[in-house]
Amino acid sequence: MSVRVRRVYDPAEPEDGVRILVDRLWPRGLAKDAARVDVWPKALTPSTGLRRWYHAGEGGHEEFAERYEAELAAGEAAEALERVRELVREGDVTLLTASKTPDRSHAAVLARLLTG
Repeated sequence: MSVRVRRVYDPAEPEDGVRILVDRLWPRGLAKDAARVDVWPKALTPSTGLRRWYHAGEGGHEEFAERYEAELAAGEAAEALERVRELVREGDVTLLTASKTPDRSHAAVLARLLTG
């Protein structure tokens, strides 16, 4: 079982397993059938306030990761995280994001939580 992080704009690959979109908004210019998204748990995404704070450059990636992990620890987000953990236990999972830098995005934080 593995957890991969890829851009949603990249073509699907057989080894992707379950493809999970982890962005709150649907990626611009991408048709839903072309994305091959299996699951879209919006509750798993960073809050609007946290996203805006991070994209405004008010804090670094480490602080963003800490704040995001805190959001994932409670309520609907925690429930969504547990459902994704169940998918990881069953097989390969690919976290999809529109971010141009997936390794510095919330998807990378999420992948670390799912594999650690």
